[in-house]
Amino acid sequence: MKICLLELSNKSIYCIYNNEKYFSIASMLGIDEKELEKKFYSLYDDIIKLKPELSSEIKPENVKYSVPIPGMRSVRDFYSFEDHVKNARKNKGLEMIPEWYKFPVFYFSCTPNIYPSGYVIKYPDKSRAFDYEMEVAAVIGKKVEDCHKNCMDSIFGFIIMNDWSLRDIQKEEMKIMLGPAKGKDYATSFGPFLVTRDEILRDEENGKINIEMRGYVNGKLYSQNNLKNIYFSFDSMLERASESVPLLPGDVIGSGTFGTGCLLELGKYPWLKSGDEVRFESQQLGTLVNRVV
Repeated sequence: MKICLLELSNKSIYCIYNNEKYFSIASMLGIDEKELEKKFYSLYDDIIKLKPELSSEIKPENVKYSVPIPGMRSVRDFYSFEDHVKNARKNKGLEMIPEWYKFPVFYFSCTPNIYPSGYVIKYPDKSRAFDYEMEVAAVIGKKVEDCHKNCMDSIFGFIIMNDWSLRDIQKEEMKIMLGPAKGKDYATSFGPFLVTRDEILRDEENGKINIEMRGYVNGKLYSQNNLKNIYFSFDSMLERASESVPLLPGDVIGSGTFGTGCLLELGKYPWLKSGDEVRFESQQLGTLVNRVV
């Protein structure tokens, strides 16, 4: 099930996207939008059973998305693709870190600076090394703590993520061995669809999920990889994140950057500039597009 959040006439409507049409979830469930947003995560079983109805179809003149993650609480972004780590370090003349293989690591991002597909991203004033990062994120749908098996049962769905990065600022602050922080909190994009767990995990095998992703800058293919090539699975990331800490509905778990999924790693393209359009495409998750201005 593909879920999106449409902005229509100063109101937000959660919809199912099916065959290029939008259908109001609240209308099909017989509740109002406020109740839907309040109970969203507990309604998982009801939502995935919905059948699109003509009486619930929404026909926007212009499609404008918001981020379809009600009550986003936190964003933990992991560092789980071996190729990404190896390539990025190689371009900086560094060897691989042996300790990286011991357990998955993450940092916390900044939830107020979250943007949807279609939103224009202002070029950061304090950076001259603006980068994209192609990722997939899982959204927690029910509380889990100290999980050691069946961790992915806690996931509501999956969504495309762009972890915009200020590489020059990140480089300086990482010398102090704390962070990343200001190099990462400028902006994060999600969307357009939150795709329910049942649909995505059909292609899961041994904790690895088959999601092909492509990243384009101004229409040119820069990045391409598959989520199944991740080194640390979402199961292992959730196990790590939930150690002695409850993960709650609205928490977001980022996969980390796909191999070849950023300019820093590729090392052959210029940093982003005003006017550039960054587009991530996935057959399962849709297309996330943002333009830098």
